[in-house]
Amino acid sequence: MPTVLVNPFNEHQQTQAKVAPRLATLAGKTIGLLDISKPGGSFFLDHLERLLKDRFKVAEVIRAMKPTFTKPAPDAVIEQLKVCDAVIEALAD
Repeated sequence: MPTVLVNPFNEHQQTQAKVAPRLATLAGKTIGLLDISKPGGSFFLDHLERLLKDRFKVAEVIRAMKPTFTKPAPDAVIEQLKVCDAVIEALAD
């Protein structure tokens, strides 16, 4: 029986993405909080939402959740966050 070797690396050519410009202030901005559905994520995001509103005077927080952390966010979730000035993705266990 022949031995089959599998290359675990991604063979697709990656392109460098440009970093988004930094916001000068969070005051009056709309911030998206993306929960990737890992345990503890909502607890962390609840606390972060309070901090953003109380300390940084964020105008609005939009919460979105991926159905699973094992796959990229579906288009519907991405569309929901497109109105945001910035998005924070929560990773927690």
